[in-house]
Amino acid sequence: MTGWAGALLQREMRLAVRVGGGALIGVLFFLAVVTVVPFGMGPDLNLLARIGPAILWIGALLSTLLGLDRLFQADREDGSLDLVLMAGQPLELVVLVKCLAHWVATGFPLVAAAPVLAIFLNLDPVAIGAVTLTLLVGTPALTLIGAIGAALTVTLRRGGLLMAVLVVPLAIPVLIFGVSAADAAVSEPVPFLTPFLILCALTLIAAVVGPLAGAAALRFASD
Repeated sequence: MTGWAGALLQREMRLAVRVGGGALIGVLFFLAVVTVVPFGMGPDLNLLARIGPAILWIGALLSTLLGLDRLFQADREDGSLDLVLMAGQPLELVVLVKCLAHWVATGFPLVAAAPVLAIFLNLDPVAIGAVTLTLLVGTPALTLIGAIGAALTVTLRRGGLLMAVLVVPLAIPVLIFGVSAADAAVSEPVPFLTPFLILCALTLIAAVVGPLAGAAALRFASD
């Protein structure tokens, strides 16, 4: 990636590292969600292993939502979003680059932490590998879908709650097929590949629809 897109990616990565340590906060919240659930369910290790992939996916969804409300709002507050709109660059590509930087800064650390947290949930090695692979493929879709909600609420102060209400229903298919693929890796007769390929397709669809819808919402908000 070269030119203005590469410069934008570098800027977003520097801001993600410099402002607030989004990766660390997301991983700590992920850890909190994963460790609180077993306390509420009791010491049934078999049940915990059976629903472990779902717990990890729900934790990843909530952790992703945690920082998405700042995806465009910080740029709007300091005026850089107006400069981007006036620069004449393809806004869809701008949204895609910002989503990529956000996922690298906050989504990938969740994927990296998932194998360690899966041990707390009594998952076997096959299940750990499956849920980590599904999170690696599926969490970009959560970020791209979340970008739509972040763009729609960019003009609202404290719009994070509304953004979550908008994004969670759209993220349900990703959640369903991510958990289904992880479960299919350790249980029969459903094959792993079928839900996993559907999950890949959902991510590709989100990579197209997310930037288009996010850019349209930003243009509408600037009017």
